[in-house]
This record gives sequence, structure tokens and C-alpha cells, in this order.
Amino acid sequence: MEIAQLSSLGEQLVGIGFERFAQGAPTVLSSSPLASELAFRAPGGWQSVCEPSWEQLAPRATELLSQGPLFLVPTWERRTGTERRRTAGRAEYYVDVMAACRPPSPDSVMAVLLPVHPWVSEQPWAAEMRTRVAEHWDILLLAYGTGMLTQISPHAESAVAFLRARAQTSPVLKVFQVPRPRPDETAVIKDFERLLHRQGGRGEYGYVLREIPDPEQGLYFDCFDPHILQRREDLAGFGAVNALGDLFTFHRAPFRDADLKRGERLSSPKNPDAVRMIRPPDIGRDGTIAPLSEETQWAIIPADQQLAAGDLVIRRLIAPITVPPYGFFTAEVSEEDLPAAVSDQVVILRPTTPLSRPQARLITMFLRTPLALSLAGPRLATASMEALSTLPVPQPDEALTKALDELTAAKQQFKQWEQDADSVIESVFLEKTAAQARARVIDSGRALRLRVEAASLLDDLGHSVRTRFPYPIAHRWRETEARISAGDAQAAYAAILDTAEELLCYIAQLVLALTHARQITLGAMKAIRNKLAGGRSGPGLGDWVNVLNEAATSKQLNNLPPAHPLNDIRTLLAHQDAEKARQALSERRNDQAHLRRIDPIDLPHAIDVAFADLTRLIERARFLADLPLLEVTDVRWDAFARSARVEYRELAGDHPVVPTRTMTSSSNDLETGSLYLRDTDGALHLLRPFLIGRDCPTCRTWSTFHADRVPKTAVVFKSLEHGHTLEDTSPDTRRLLKHIGMA
Repeated sequence: MEIAQLSSLGEQLVGIGFERFAQGAPTVLSSSPLASELAFRAPGGWQSVCEPSWEQLAPRATELLSQGPLFLVPTWERRTGTERRRTAGRAEYYVDVMAACRPPSPDSVMAVLLPVHPWVSEQPWAAEMRTRVAEHWDILLLAYGTGMLTQISPHAESAVAFLRARAQTSPVLKVFQVPRPRPDETAVIKDFERLLHRQGGRGEYGYVLREIPDPEQGLYFDCFDPHILQRREDLAGFGAVNALGDLFTFHRAPFRDADLKRGERLSSPKNPDAVRMIRPPDIGRDGTIAPLSEETQWAIIPADQQLAAGDLVIRRLIAPITVPPYGFFTAEVSEEDLPAAVSDQVVILRPTTPLSRPQARLITMFLRTPLALSLAGPRLATASMEALSTLPVPQPDEALTKALDELTAAKQQFKQWEQDADSVIESVFLEKTAAQARARVIDSGRALRLRVEAASLLDDLGHSVRTRFPYPIAHRWRETEARISAGDAQAAYAAILDTAEELLCYIAQLVLALTHARQITLGAMKAIRNKLAGGRSGPGLGDWVNVLNEAATSKQLNNLPPAHPLNDIRTLLAHQDAEKARQALSERRNDQAHLRRIDPIDLPHAIDVAFADLTRLIERARFLADLPLLEVTDVRWDAFARSARVEYRELAGDHPVVPTRTMTSSSNDLETGSLYLRDTDGALHLLRPFLIGRDCPTCRTWSTFHADRVPKTAVVFKSLEHGHTLEDTSPDTRRLLKHIGMA
């Protein structure tokens, strides 16, 4: 007979638990055998008692508890078929042992080593055991782990539960899980010791439950893990959250694999009525279904039991934990996979209503994550239908749907380009002469090479800013790069500081326009209004920073719609590196304004440092590429269709001359000639009068302007691109600025 014992780590954890809860070494009580042909050996130095009869384990445990703490290791054997029928289906002997154990005194402490199932399963027999235990005991600690016992499978998970006689006031419950794969044992032990002294919160490998769940609820580790609960709440950030059972019906093969063979349904691929059988190994970790091979099985399956395009297939068998961790092995069935059916170890998820491609894609991706496996319930050998049906899955909102569609289109385009390249390469030796082949490759490959070159430029921040950022910022950036390359140090340094100020000014104007639209007035507006009214020098860099900082911390902006532009804008200075860069640029700007000029010898180094700070700030403002600046040039409203045909110019890149485009809008209050910000949902946000677009009277170039001064005779606007001014003497403009709180 083989001998099982606690692993080195298991023995240390159990010993620490007894030192903490019982202040002494326990007596070990075990049955013989622990399982068929497997006996248990107590750790060295601990008194050991072996009780041959499992029926006498509970009375013997009570007897030994009267003498001190006890470590109970009952038999893990399963009942035979006759015994199981006689005991209403309870399969394990230890269920009765645990239900019959009684503490002889109020300070009795007992630890018990069991498989994980009775603590985590929500089946009736397990819930009944936990209920019976809770009538007489408080659970102080549950420690889960694989490899806790030698001579059993390293993937088999066991649990050590520390129990104390039930008291009037329930103690907190501490839940610990030995990580898989196991790291340094010293780190695990230290974290375990810290957990035993905790009264709340979470450590690295365990946490404290202040409210003890109902015994009917399984105590599996992930169910109450604060990290997992937080991630479950975060799923709503993708859009909606639905139970998987609300979106799919679940199906399994009506026959087992063994029945399939006995029924002679297995067939040859040459049989025209045979369909491919998808088995667990055919579903890959990457979400694909394996191609046909010599191992592929074929069978005669009725049409109503076959797969359909759009079905999801999931392995019922849950693989052991590996590195990196995986979730469910899931794949989506396409037309290319049909005709096909599944074996009895594969579950079919059939959509109750047709899903969009982004919906199906996001669900499949989520099911393959470890989080999905954690949220599905106890990590047992096979996935149950009940666990899958209640599993929460995210549904993409409009912005995420659009992004996924665009990524899919990009992926398909890349595949097409790859096929085109392969076709050109394979044609090298198809021409009659080498000269013709050479000319064909050079000519046909030119377009492909240009595509690759253009795509590689997208990784260059400067190229992205010059081509995709709003015109005022792209223009300033282009001038900065030109000044630096020209070698004029003074002009280059000034251009860097100007670009930094105008970047923050532009974003601050967006904040002012967007908060005004939501009827929110920022406190920074008062200082801006006073400087505008002064008539000498308008708002500056410090005012724009105040606007951005206030927006980042304003509680009034905490519950914005997911696609609202302020969500991205508020993060700009929240990043420590961006704020540090902003502070450095502000100090340089302030020194320049107060004639604390940099010595010409130090100027090249100052340019390098300042440009690095500007680059860091621009990098954090990449969201501007997804928030295009539009000038509406014409609006034609159709009262019957309740939609408008809108002509507009998208002012992206470093030049204001751009083509006119057309779109439709359900809004009937769009203004011709005004500037708008378009968010990721396609909604338009009016920027007038915070930003306006006009032909500059000085340089005759179309430019964007913001209010700079409001003297008594006119409103003076200043260009973001070059600093030129525009005077507006219209009384309506002054009244409008007064209406929005700027005059």
C-alpha cells in the first residue's frame, strides 16, 4: 500500500494554522485507507491515531478533541452503487463524518483535509454538508491548493479547513489559495502568515470575508475574491453585460462517443452522408477549429443535430492550469467548417437571435480568458450547463463595435496584401525571360511597397501628428519640426514652447465648450473672464492648465457617457510623466516671458530636453486623433426624413485646404460655418464661440481663433496657428460671450 503525506509546503501551512488558532501541535486522526491502496502518514512529531472504521471517525474525533486540537483526515473513498442508493446519492463517506463531528467544548479547534469539492460545489450533498457543519462549527480558514498531498495527481486540488466551536458572534473567514504554478515557498508562507493576522482586505494569495456566505453557496476562491469581483463590475465598461444563457441555447450530442461507435455511426470521409466530428482536441487555444487531418472522425449524423454557422463550440473538459493561464477552449463555427457535428465532450452554444460580428467576436474572446473561467464557478473537471448559462459576458457598445469592425477590416486587408505579395513572388519564374520577370516584380510590387511604407509611418509620432491631429496642433508641430531641422536655435526653442501652450489652449477650449454644453461652469472661468475684460493681455498657459486640472478632478464629470470626449481629455495630465513634462514646459515659458533667457551655449541641450517634454505631452494627447475638428459648410434639413445632409471639412493634418465631405445627421440644429468636435460615437459637439474658424485678416489663411481680449470696443480673437488677431465689433458676439460667462 502506498503512503501519502502532506507536501513540504502543505505541512508548513497546516502547522502555522494550528499555531495561530490552537497554540499547539494537533493529534492527527485518519482512516485506513485514505483511498484505495493509499494510506495517510502524519507529519513527523505529531501524534497519530488511525481509526479503521469510517463510521467511528466522528465519535473518535469528538473524543480526541476533548484532549486538544485535532487534524482530521477522513477517507476519500467513494461509496459503491448499493451504498450510494442507501444513502440518498451521497457519494463520499466524509460527508457523513463531517455532519456527525461535534465540538466537545467552546474552544475546540479542528482542521480537516478534504478534496475541494465539498467546499466549493453547489450540489445538494455538498450544500447539506456545509449546512450541517455550520450548525456546530465556525469556519476560520479555508486554504486551497494543488499538490498538497503526495502520491496523488499534482493537478488534484484539496482544501484544509480550520474549524472552531460555533460562537454567538461569527468570526471573519480567511480564504487562501496556493498559487499555480507555485512560486517561492517562502513568499507563499509569508503571505499566509500575514493573512492570518488580517481582519479585512486582501493579500497576494488570500483575502478576508467579513460577511460569511450562506452554507448553500459554494466557497470557491474566485467567487468572493475582491479582484475578481472588481473585474466583473468592470465588464460593464465594454457596454452591456448579459448572462450567456440570455444570448444562447445550449446543446450537447444526444449520444456518447462510446454509443457512437457501438451504433456504427462512425463512417468514412468518402461517404457523402458523413459529416466531420469536432472533438475537444479540435478546438484550439487560439479560438480556431483544427483543419482536417488523418485523426479526424466522420459519422452519420441527422441534419437537425449538426452545427450551424454562427454556433460557438466549447470544450466541456477544463484543462489543468498552465502558464500562461487560459479560459475556456472556444471557437466560432464558420461556413468553411460545415457540415459538422460535435462529440459528447463539446457543448454547442447557439445564438437565440443572430449576433453581429463584433458581438460574437467579443464573446468568443472573453470566453477564452481566465476571467471567464473564474466567473463560471468552481473549477471542476467539466463545465456544467448551469455555470455556463449564468456566466456574465460583455456586449460591445457602439464605439467598441466600430473599433472591432475596423480592426477586422484591417486584418482582412492585411491578409489580402499578403496574398498579393505571395502572388507577385510566385510569379518570378513564370515569365519567359528573366528581364520580364524582373520588370514584373518591380512594377507589381511597387504599390505593395508603398503601402508598407505608409503603414510604417503610422508608428512615427511626428507623422501621426502632422496627418491625423486637428489642424491647429498639426500646424504648430510641423513648424516646430521645421525650425529644429533648420538649425535656428532661438526660433526652434520658441516654437517648442509655443506649440506646448497652444496644445493646452486648444484642449482647454474643448473642455470649456463641452462643459458649457452640459451646463457646468468651471471655477477657472472667473480668472479667464477677468483677463479677457482687462483688455491688455488675455489668458495664458496657467489659465489653460487650471481648466484642465479642474476638469480632471471635477466630481460633476464623473458620470459621463462612455464615448464622451471629456473622458479622454481628463486623463491628459493625470499621467505623472505628462504632468511633469507640462510643469517643465510651463517653467521654461515663464522664464522666457520674464527675460530669463537661456545662454546660447546651453540652448542646443535645452531644445533637446524641451522637445522631449513636448513629445511626451503630445503622446498623451493621442486621443485627439480620434476627435476630429470639423467645419460645417452646408446643412440641408429634410423634415420628412427627419435627417440633415451635412457638408463639412475635416480639419485634420497640417494644412487647412482639405476636401469637402458629406454625412447625414439626425440633428436639426447644426450651424453652417461653425466648428464642431466629432466623438467616437459620431456625435457632434458645437465649439462656437470658444473656437471659431475664419480667414485671418493678416496672413489671409484660414485659421482657428479663440477669445483673447474683450475691450469695450470689440472682441479680439487670437489665432492658434500663428498668433495673429481678429477683431469682431459685432454686438452679438459680445452678448454671446456674456451669455457663456466669458464677458
